[in-house]
Amino acid sequence: MYFTEFGFHDDLLDGIDAMGYTTATPVQEQVIPPIIAGRDVIAAAQTGTGKTAAFLLPLLHKLTSMPHEDYKINAMIIVPTRELAVQIAQTLEGISYYTSVSFISVYGGTGGALFANEKKALTSGVDIVICTPGRMISHLNMGYVKLDGLKYLILDEADRMLDMGFLDDIVKITSYMPANRQNLLFSATMPPGIRKLAKTILKDPAEVNIAISKPPEQILQEAYLVHDAQKIPLIKYLLRQKEFASILVFCSSKLNVKQLYDDLRRSGFSVGQIQSDLEQEQREQVLLDFKSKKLKILVATDILSRGIDIEDIDLVINYDVPHDGEDYIHRIGRTARAATNGTALTLISMKEYGKFQKIEALLGKPVTKRELPAEFGPGPDPTTAHTHQKSRGSGSGGKGGKRKPFRNKK
Repeated sequence: MYFTEFGFHDDLLDGIDAMGYTTATPVQEQVIPPIIAGRDVIAAAQTGTGKTAAFLLPLLHKLTSMPHEDYKINAMIIVPTRELAVQIAQTLEGISYYTSVSFISVYGGTGGALFANEKKALTSGVDIVICTPGRMISHLNMGYVKLDGLKYLILDEADRMLDMGFLDDIVKITSYMPANRQNLLFSATMPPGIRKLAKTILKDPAEVNIAISKPPEQILQEAYLVHDAQKIPLIKYLLRQKEFASILVFCSSKLNVKQLYDDLRRSGFSVGQIQSDLEQEQREQVLLDFKSKKLKILVATDILSRGIDIEDIDLVINYDVPHDGEDYIHRIGRTARAATNGTALTLISMKEYGKFQKIEALLGKPVTKRELPAEFGPGPDPTTAHTHQKSRGSGSGGKGGKRKPFRNKK
């Protein structure tokens, strides 16, 4: 379906054309019509399906073509992380260029001057506010934010917000809003907590479910069974065996990010880190340096697994096994973009073995297990796992059996 078929305002179509958009993705085809019709929507769609434009385009159309108050906050987009807020703002800036719609990003980790700018916009009125829950609560507690004119509420990455403990903040923010508004909820997964939240906020919503996609075939997925103490030495070994231009390493905790980053930096690797203890300006600079290839390796928490568009990553390493299969797909989906090839390696400790079996079940096939280099000694024996079940891929290594560590061909 072409974007010209949705009946968008001409000024919005000019922005869509300037961004190079022509045809809608499946989630956009299914979500945009009910939003334009004024219905609440609950949509299950993962990163990379075009969901940001799926709610921004109809929102911009409504703000451009329908009456609304100029000195009020008309729409609010609540997101779990500052990085996602920045990305949405960047997309919004492009597609709204030819419209008169105003917007501001409101998120923590910024200085007093930016807080003052946020206060000014929130007080005088702005069409769209993109915010993280904690920062918006800070402004609301000061008493000057008026949401009585709000017509549209969007919750993006709602499952991640619940995982991060933002449920009470979301409930508090919505208590300041008029009951008569349009609500849109987007989530990569639909656990019971999301269903409960939807019943609280949404009214007779249209439901859209875009099935989670499998990883692209051009991603080479492989794994190592390791003891915890072998993880960092193995990563350093692997990084020295083959030249990769851009490497992203995911850890499940900021403590592991700091430990791995410090060790790699001391060993002379070109590496940066992104985790929640860094100031926002530091995180943005590290991300910019990584995108511009000033840094070869970036170690990060799952804050980067969703909603961040980084091209040309040719190796993703899971230092820790992700919490579930969908997080695994989000992580390794950072590589092999735009039809390029990529490699995804996962380090599996014995305590993580059961989690990885569930990931393999979602994938529908085992991930090839590679032999540890001889100098590392043996890894853990999967037959001793608490499940007492042998991994489907641990003995044979998948179709091709066990594979030796990759090395440069000379």
